[in-house]
This record gives sequence, structure tokens and C-alpha cells, in this order.
Amino acid sequence: MSKDMFRLDGRIALVTGASRGLGKEIALTLATAGADVVVTARRLDALGGTVDAVRAAGRRAWPLPLEVTDPESVRSLFAAVGREAGALDVLVNNAGINIPRPPFEVTPEEWDRVLQTNLHGLFLCCQEAGRRMVKQRRGKIINISSLAGLIAYPDRAAYAASKAGVIGLTRQLALEWAPYGVTVNCVAPTFVPTDLTASTLADPAKVAQIQRGIPLGRLCTAADVAAAVIFFASPAADFITGVTLPVDGGYHIR
Repeated sequence: MSKDMFRLDGRIALVTGASRGLGKEIALTLATAGADVVVTARRLDALGGTVDAVRAAGRRAWPLPLEVTDPESVRSLFAAVGREAGALDVLVNNAGINIPRPPFEVTPEEWDRVLQTNLHGLFLCCQEAGRRMVKQRRGKIINISSLAGLIAYPDRAAYAASKAGVIGLTRQLALEWAPYGVTVNCVAPTFVPTDLTASTLADPAKVAQIQRGIPLGRLCTAADVAAAVIFFASPAADFITGVTLPVDGGYHIR
């Protein structure tokens, strides 16, 4: 297999939640593979570091605002992508939140906030991207779920429900859009050191416990997740759709 099978030269990719952490790493890795990248966040001023990194890799970057829970914001984003970048080839749905709570302590407002961001907002982005990709009869959608969508972990009721929903939605959209040459896949990482996991990973005892459950013996990194995204986005994965790939060092086989 040629190394070109993993290149994304000439492709336009969009990454939600790209201001920091996992989203920033995914955007930079896409650029390193040759893609020009649309990067989004609630606040444009938060995207400066990501834009600089993409451009330093020699690719074009377009920073655009997005509130994934707002249908009008999502529609405006995709209209702007069409005007500024052209046809969209790759969508990476990375934006997400977590509010760790024991099940009895989750408030209705917290439940709604997590589900609205992680599942409802992700669907809105898939819907808008799907309209365009189905029409052009090509496209790659990669949804970032979590191992919490496959395996239970304490204090994750809302988060786990949202991420399990992402996995189910991925399969459904893959089935619906396969006849049009659009693939939809999912990456399910275990704990990655980011702002989202900071409260959990601040406890050395919890870090040690998590690492004991990972056969490869270390935490997942943002680069590990970005590599899986590149695979799904690349021509190497053209015949793969509806798949959820755990990026977890073997945690799920315990």
C-alpha cells in the first residue's frame, strides 16, 4: 500500500471544538497530512493557536464561530464553509463536554446540557455536512465518542448516554448515506489528558487505577486519537463505514 493512501492533499476538513486539547491536535494532524482545515469554537479569539499551528504546517486555516447546540449557528457555519473554503471533504465532530456526577446528583439542566452538546449538536453538524456530501456523492464524517459509550465508568451517566448515542447515530448515518459514497465512522478513546478529563486525572490514585486497566500500560494521548481520525479520513479507509474504533490500549478487552 502506498503512503499516499494516508494523505489528504487537496481536501477540506472541518473540526469542531478545535481551540485546544484533542480538537487542536486533530486539526494540526489533518494539516500535516495535507488537508486545509476549518476550525471552530464558540469564541473566535480562542482559535488563534490552532490557526497558527495549521498555517505553520503549510496549510490554509479558516477560523469560524460555532455553537453546536444552536441550529442557526450550525447552518451559518456550513454556509460560510461553502463560501470561504468550497466543497467539504471531511467533518470531525469533536466538540463535547462532561459534567461528572453520581447518577442521583445529576440535575435536569446538567443532563440536558451534556446531551445537547455531545449528541444533539453533533447530529446537527452531521445533518448539514451530510446534505452537502450526499449531493457531491463523497465525504468522510468522523465522530469522536468515548470508551464511556461502550464501557461503564463511575459518575458518567449523562456523558455515557450521550457517547453511546453517538455510536448508535454513527451506525445509522453510515447505513443511510453509504449509497451516496459518504462514510461515517467513530473513534472511542479512553482517558486523554485534556481539560475535559483534568478533574479525574488530577488524582494520582485514579490515574494509577486507569493505567492498571490498560494492557498497553499508559494513558491515551491526543496524537493516538488524531492518528485514528487520519485513518478514517484517508483513502485507506474508503471501504470502511459504520465502525467504532476503540483507541484505548486494550482497555475494552478486559
